[in-house]
Amino acid sequence: MRFDDVVVLDLHGVTDKRAFMNRCVRALPLPVWFGRNWDALADCLADMREPMAIVVTHWHAYAEAEPDEWSVAQEVFSAAARASAAGLAVLLLLGGEPAGLEDRTGTPAQGSDDSPAPPAPPGVGE
Repeated sequence: MRFDDVVVLDLHGVTDKRAFMNRCVRALPLPVWFGRNWDALADCLADMREPMAIVVTHWHAYAEAEPDEWSVAQEVFSAAARASAAGLAVLLLLGGEPAGLEDRTGTPAQGSDDSPAPPAPPGVGE
């Protein structure tokens, strides 16, 4: 299986389910009718038509603030990956920054009430 599309799901600042779902809307290619609940997330991820890898970053604060919700989120990711016909991989970044991965969450997706991500600071020497 080849994953042509890598999506960064940056959970920086996320500490509850509402913010988690908003961030999913912003980062993932979910349909506009996405219901912002666990079942809808599982269904939408499992029904993706193209192989996709999701790299989840900065998830620790959410896991600490809402361990039960984070457990459900992990179950949803796992179930969707198992059910995906196209191929879905969800990777949890354990530390550091996702070097070489583009964070595409700069502009909220249609239907997102999450504020836009702040612009990335310029690199050294720029």
